Amino acid sequence: MSLLMDMTLRDYSDVLASSEPAPGGGSTAALSGVLGAALTMMVVNLSVGKKNYESLNEKIKAKFMEEAENVKALQKELSGLVDEDTKAFNKFMEAVKLPKDTEEQNQLRAEKMQEASLYALQVPMKTAECCFRLLENQGNIARYGNRNAVSDVGVGALLALSGLEGAILNVNINLSGISDEAVRSEAHDKCRRFSVEGRKLHSEILDIVNLRIG
Repeated sequence: MSLLMDMTLRDYSDVLASSEPAPGGGSTAALSGVLGAALTMMVVNLSVGKKNYESLNEKIKAKFMEEAENVKALQKELSGLVDEDTKAFNKFMEAVKLPKDTEEQNQLRAEKMQEASLYALQVPMKTAECCFRLLENQGNIARYGNRNAVSDVGVGALLALSGLEGAILNVNINLSGISDEAVRSEAHDKCRRFSVEGRKLHSEILDIVNLRIG
């Protein structure tokens, strides 16, 4: 399979709809984050240099650009996670298919499955964190960005939250394969924090957007 990020939208949606188990929700959660970041950057690019933006004080503009750079970096990181999530799934399936005819083979298979399970957990955790950080960096862009494009930041926040919650679902479904209770507990606590705080940030951004829309 070619890199998912190199596919056309039609090809990606077709393979997603097929009986192939990957790509699935994990890759699509990351893609949701990519699109949310891209929309946010569009608003940045429609704002900088415009009269209303240039009239802002330098401190606000500096913060705006700092957050814009963060969003740009998150877009790149999430783009990589679209394919990495599918790689993680494939790695787990390779471990599942290892022979188990002898005690040594069973032990090796168990080790490889645990290693693959940890990888399959870490990738959506990265996606959840990136989408959470995206929400952390959309507020000022919504507040000070081009008013004619403010709805696009709103859509970007919706996509960021969708990516966050989708990634958390993938973390949760992979937790059953993790034997280390400390790893399970840490992942659960992080996801709970990301979800609670992410929803709050999302609500605040949408309030800004709707207020500016009027």
